[in-house]
Amino acid sequence: MTNQVIECILSRSSAKYYDTTATMSDEQIRELVRIGTCAPTSFHLQNWRFIAVRTPEAKARLRPIAWDQPAITEAAVTFIIIGQLADSSTIPERLAPVVEAGIMPAHLVPEWEIPARGLYFDQPQRQRDEAMRSATFGTAAMIYTARSLGLGSTPMIGFDDEAVHREFGLAEDEVPVMLLSVGPERPGNWPQKPRLPVADVLHFA
Repeated sequence: MTNQVIECILSRSSAKYYDTTATMSDEQIRELVRIGTCAPTSFHLQNWRFIAVRTPEAKARLRPIAWDQPAITEAAVTFIIIGQLADSSTIPERLAPVVEAGIMPAHLVPEWEIPARGLYFDQPQRQRDEAMRSATFGTAAMIYTARSLGLGSTPMIGFDDEAVHREFGLAEDEVPVMLLSVGPERPGNWPQKPRLPVADVLHFA
C-alpha cells in the first residue's frame, strides 16, 4: 500500500539542521497556511491563527522565550500556532460561506449552533481542548505539505506560554499551542525514527 501521500508521511522526520541562507516568500508562506486551514475543525469553527515569524528581529524576540532552540533563528520561518477557545457564537459567520456556496442549506445552521452551544458554553476545559485539537490538525497538515514540497519542519512545544502570549500580542481567547519551524534543510538530519509495532498500539473491538 503506497502512494505519494503515504511516502511523504513515512519519510517525514523533524529537522534539526536548516539552510540558514534560505528564505521563503510571502506567497509560499500563505500557501502553506492555506493548505493547513483545510484540516478539519469541529462545527467548522476554524478556531486557529498563525503568526509567521521570519524577520531577524522577530526571531530574536522569539528564540529566548522558546528554550533558545536554534531552529527558530535558523529556519526560514517559524510559525506560532494559535488555537482559539471554541466559541459557538461564531458558527453562523463561519457557515455563511458554506451556505452561499450551496453546500449546506441555511436551515441547518441552527442545528449546528445549538448543540455546539451546549457543548462549549461555560465549559472552559472543552473550549481549550477544542483549541488544542484544531491547531494540532492544522499543524499536521502544514508539516506534511512542507515535506511534500521538499522542505523540513520542526514542531516544538518548548516555550514560555505567557511570554509568547505577551510578546506577540495574543488575545485573551487565544492559546499558543506549538511552534513550527519550516524551511529548506541542510545535510545531517536524521531519517524517520522507528515506531512502536502496530501490534503494541492497535486493539480490535
